Amino acid sequence: MRTVVLGGLVTLAVGVATLAASGQGRQDNELHVVLPRDAIPAISKPEFEPAARAERGMSDDELVIGLVGSREQRAYSTWQLDRHEIVNDTFEGRPIAVTW
Repeated sequence: MRTVVLGGLVTLAVGVATLAASGQGRQDNELHVVLPRDAIPAISKPEFEPAARAERGMSDDELVIGLVGSREQRAYSTWQLDRHEIVNDTFEGRPIAVTW
C-alpha cells in the first residue's frame, strides 16, 4: 500500500496491494480513508501572542504564514496548521481563512 502525503499531512492511503499471503494474486483497488471527513477541526478563534513572547517557544527555522496589512500583522504557525489545516480569522475587519 502506498501513502499519499499532501501539504505535510497524511491525508489518505491509496494502494494496489497484492495478496501474496493468500496466493490468490488479487489486487485491492479500494480507496482506504485514514481519517473520516471533518476529522481535523479548524481553529475558529485563534489566540495570538506578542512576537517577543512567541519567539521564545519557536525554533529559528520554524515556518509561519505571514499576513501584513496596513494596521495589523499576523504569523500563523505551520506546525499548528499541520494539525488543524484551517484557521478562520478576522483580519483588519474582514473574515479570512488561512489554509495549509
